[in-house]
Amino acid sequence: MRIATGQFAASPDWEPNLLACRSLTARARAGGADLLVLPEGVLARFTEDRHRIREVAQPLDGPFVTGLREATKGGSTAVVVGIHEPSDDGRVHNTLVVLSDGELIAVYRKLHLYDAFGTQESEYVRPADEPPVTVDIAGTRVGLMTCYDVRFPEMARLLADAGAEVLALPAAWVRGPGKERHWEIMIAARALENTCWVAASGECGPRNIGSSLVVDPLGTVRSRLGSSPGLAWAEADPAIIAQARQALPVMANRRFAVDPRVRPLGTVGGTPAAVTAVA
Repeated sequence: MRIATGQFAASPDWEPNLLACRSLTARARAGGADLLVLPEGVLARFTEDRHRIREVAQPLDGPFVTGLREATKGGSTAVVVGIHEPSDDGRVHNTLVVLSDGELIAVYRKLHLYDAFGTQESEYVRPADEPPVTVDIAGTRVGLMTCYDVRFPEMARLLADAGAEVLALPAAWVRGPGKERHWEIMIAARALENTCWVAASGECGPRNIGSSLVVDPLGTVRSRLGSSPGLAWAEADPAIIAQARQALPVMANRRFAVDPRVRPLGTVGGTPAAVTAVA
C-alpha cells in the first residue's frame, strides 16, 4: 500500500478547505497513493468562536463530502478526512469519512473526546456509541482513529484484533508544552504494541502542530512533515508487518483480551478484582 499523509491550515469557512482537500487528493492520485489521510475536523476551523461548530456542521450528503467524493471519482486513491456532522442532541459528531471512487465507503464517529488540557470537546461534540471501524483499502485492512483516540491503547488493539494492518489517524493536535513529544511517542507506541503501520495526519497552522508522519510496525518513522502544508509518503509493505510480527510476536504473546463494549463516559473504573497467588 502506498500511503500519503497530507496537512494544511484549515480556514473558518468550508469552501477553501474543500479546495485544499481536493488539491491534496489530486496530488496523492498523481503520485499513485492507495490511501490519503487528511486531518481531523477540516470542514471549518474554530478558535474562540466555538459555538459556530454547530452552525457550520454538514451532513454526510452535504456539499463538503459531496465535493470530495467527486474528487475521488475515477481513481484508486481512498481518502480519509474529518468533518463535523450534526447530531440529534444539539451537538455535533466529530466524524471521519472514507471516500473512494466517488463513494462514501466508511464512517467513524469519534469515541474519545478531548476533555483535557483545559479543553472540553464534549461541550459541543457528542461521543459515539458504536465500536471503532475498519475498512478494506487496496487489499489492506485499515483501522480508523481520531486524534485523542491515540491516547487509548485499547482502541488500537481492538482495531488490530479486527485485522487492521494500518491505523489511519487524522488529528488536529494542539500546540503546548510537551505536546509534540506526546504525539510522536504515542504514535510509535501504537505501532509497536500492535506491530502495524500508523499513518497520522495533523492539521498545521497557528494552533496545531502539523507533524504528519507514517510509522512502521517496529516504530521507525518512515516519513514526516514539519509545520508547513504538504504531503508525506511511505510504502506500507505487508511483508514488513509479517517480519515484524515474527521478530516481535507481542500479538501472539499477550495474555489479556480487550473488552469491545463501548461504555458511557465516566463509567469505567472501580475497585480492581483481587489477585490470588497460586502456590
